[in-house]
Amino acid sequence: MENKGLELPAWANLASPDLALETLDEARKRIDEIDGGITELLNERAKVVEVIGEAKQRLTMRVYEPKREQEVMANVARCNRGPLSNEALSRVYERIMDEMRTLQRDRMRGKEESQS
Repeated sequence: MENKGLELPAWANLASPDLALETLDEARKRIDEIDGGITELLNERAKVVEVIGEAKQRLTMRVYEPKREQEVMANVARCNRGPLSNEALSRVYERIMDEMRTLQRDRMRGKEESQS
């Protein structure tokens, strides 16, 4: 079987069904590790978003800032080295930013309620 343009990592070996099964197991372990790292980074991002939310509240700014979100998307596209397309990353980041806006709104509401 030919891997059309797919560059396999050094640990990947698809030469036989047994090796392919080992590779599948190793790939899944690596995905789990990567997902752990992504989760840590998302939570780190969320903590920064909480600070931003507090600053916005003090400045009486709105949570949603379309211009800033466009800047984030442009930065993500600049950083993209593939294999995901800019469009795919844009969809992922739209979801991330949606959840971060929800976090900001919830925190801002909580602060307002505790001050009443």
